[in-house]
Amino acid sequence: MEPETIKYKLQKYFEGESSLEDERILHDYFRSVQIDEQLLPYQHLFAGLNGLKDQQIQIQEEDLMDFILENEHREKLRYRKFWQIVTGVAAMLLIALLVVHYTHDRQNWDDTYTDPDQAYATAVQTLRFVAGKYQEGMAQLQPVNKLNQAVKPMNKSLDLINKGFYEMKSIEKVNLKLNKDKP
Repeated sequence: MEPETIKYKLQKYFEGESSLEDERILHDYFRSVQIDEQLLPYQHLFAGLNGLKDQQIQIQEEDLMDFILENEHREKLRYRKFWQIVTGVAAMLLIALLVVHYTHDRQNWDDTYTDPDQAYATAVQTLRFVAGKYQEGMAQLQPVNKLNQAVKPMNKSLDLINKGFYEMKSIEKVNLKLNKDKP
């Protein structure tokens, strides 16, 4: 490229009026081997700018990786705590059931019926009564099931929106962290 064109683009660059294309041309020119002798002092300037740009990108990548790893660690800790609580509750329930079973076995129960057929008939009658009441209760919940089916598509959309808000918060955290590191 002609030195006069490069000088003109340099002048625009230093006045802050150059386009991105002009800046790309200048960076490419000063990276090349064939540089006019009058423009050699500017070669070090552009080489330094390219180095700073590469270093800044590397720093941003490192910060981003640190942020991602930190969030993954937090998620693992949260799930670990959740499972510790769940297993603790399950263990307490198991112990409670064992205690109830142990105390229940110590009591001697007297049979209500002496005839097994009569006991069976009464149990069947009681279970049918309970099943009927259960069916009546479930029938009253039919409109709620229809409402739940109608709301399902909206819930999926709301989940996507909530996910977007969560990702925006993550991006804001990264942005704040990057702005803190800038001098």
